[in-house]
Amino acid sequence: MNILTRSMLPVLLGAAVIGTSGCIPMPYRTGPTEVGVRTVKMSLLGDKGVEQKVYAPGTTQWFVPFFTDWHTFDTRMQNLEMTGALGRGDGTARDELVFKTIDGNDISLDVIVSYKIIPEQAPMILQEVATNDLELRESIVRTVARSKPRDIFGELDTEDFYIAENRTQKSQEVEAKLNEILKPYGVEVSRVGTRDYRYSPEYQAAIEDKKVAEQEAEKLKSETKATEAQFLTEVAKTMADNEKLRAQADGEYRRAMIESDAYYEQQKSLAKAILAEGQAEAEAIKEMNAALSGAGGEAMVKLKIAEALKDKRILMLPTGGGGLDVRSTDINQLLQTLGIKELAGSK
Repeated sequence: MNILTRSMLPVLLGAAVIGTSGCIPMPYRTGPTEVGVRTVKMSLLGDKGVEQKVYAPGTTQWFVPFFTDWHTFDTRMQNLEMTGALGRGDGTARDELVFKTIDGNDISLDVIVSYKIIPEQAPMILQEVATNDLELRESIVRTVARSKPRDIFGELDTEDFYIAENRTQKSQEVEAKLNEILKPYGVEVSRVGTRDYRYSPEYQAAIEDKKVAEQEAEKLKSETKATEAQFLTEVAKTMADNEKLRAQADGEYRRAMIESDAYYEQQKSLAKAILAEGQAEAEAIKEMNAALSGAGGEAMVKLKIAEALKDKRILMLPTGGGGLDVRSTDINQLLQTLGIKELAGSK
């Protein structure tokens, strides 16, 4: 067999196969969420191998079967669940992450990794990583997702797992690390979530005992706070009663002060009125005295005597020769003498 014959042998064999198959192209389809990748097994004109072209979702391509291999990859978001709960997750057995915390306690953690392939890297995935979704999931995603998260979550203390913020922070660190590793393989991680976590039976029992003790302590604290609140209520009530009594006493004191001030002002006004009246009477007497001491005083006195003697019986006495001299008569003595005589005559 010469060189020309040897080089033409694949073409001749292909032509023979095509001839036997009727040279009929076959349909190759992609689902609504799938991308397709073609592998050229034999080519009369072009290169062989994985075609660096991505066939879009929901399309149909026609190729001759003998010359073509066809692979599809699902572009939907997928969840890899590693859990200790039987009947859940991907496996039939428990496959949660088991590791030690930084302070040395054993812990198991349920982890869910949400990921999807990078569509434009589907040819690279087929050529270098995996030939289908299951192989990619088991050989690449699961392998990486069971190793690196242990290291990162293991940086937490045992008590840190009680705090959701701490678990969330570590989940974000795991997500970043998985993307760093998996993106070169055509896989992008969108979220890493945690569910249940479990300690070793011995440590779990110690935790339960601690919880019981803490609950008892909280109960005692609550009772203490309730007693303190009741005491404060009683104190507040007593203070309120004292304030009420003080307010009443202050009110009575102010009322008494107001009444005393009013009585004082009343008596003060009365005293001023009495004083004014006395001063007026004194001034009147003073004026009268002044009037009586003047020239008309004697005439006024005589007028008053005349008024007093009005309708009185007058006894005339003889004058001269040692008799009564009216000009020098003491009127007071005369009245007294007349009164005595009147009394003697009545007897």
